[in-house]
Amino acid sequence: MAGRQKILIVDDDDNIADLISLYLNKELYNTVIASDGEEALELFESARPDLILLDLMLPGIDGYQVCREIRQKSQVPIIMLSAKGETFDKVLGLEMGADDYIMKPFDAKELVARVKAVLRRSHAAEPPAAASVASEIRLVEYTDLVVNQTNYSVMYRGETVDMPPKELELLYFLASHPNQVFTREQLLDHIWGYEYVGDTRTVDVHIKRIREKIRDNPDWSIGTVWGIGYKFEVRSKT
Repeated sequence: MAGRQKILIVDDDDNIADLISLYLNKELYNTVIASDGEEALELFESARPDLILLDLMLPGIDGYQVCREIRQKSQVPIIMLSAKGETFDKVLGLEMGADDYIMKPFDAKELVARVKAVLRRSHAAEPPAAASVASEIRLVEYTDLVVNQTNYSVMYRGETVDMPPKELELLYFLASHPNQVFTREQLLDHIWGYEYVGDTRTVDVHIKRIREKIRDNPDWSIGTVWGIGYKFEVRSKT
């Protein structure tokens, strides 16, 4: 069916890959399977998937490198799968651009729920159709910074900044509430939603990536409130 979304499953364990494919097919997703990193990169180009389920421990090119190469040219949603449950591994995966991280062994129903949630967020991030342009424009503007959540664009010092949906949404939310402090839990709830099953380090990772792309301005900055969370600090001009 042409209307079905396509998911690329990358796992060198045939049994796991086939099981994931079975559950996703039942949910009316089309699937393609790659058993190593090189095949994953080839199928990414030929199959043009809507989402990638990416195992980290692959023969040859590992999952981290696959993610890194895909992120150089695409913002397709990526969910990493791994038996490594250490915080370092999760943070590294998120820093490389993964949208979610699921530990093995996982419950198949939870996996499907995560896939649906990430695809919903990805779809919501797409620019609106021309017919809906007249709807309210969600935009905040400061010195050297324009964050437009209507068309998902960021301008910094006159240059367009490439920013994945979750980073942009987090920046927009903070900038829309200047000088208001939000806990990491509040930011998780507002940006990722109640269905997200993750830890608050996710917020830290995204803030770190935003700060790498836009530097503080004399008029504003993304501030850390130690022990609490973050705020978009706007300094009054004297």
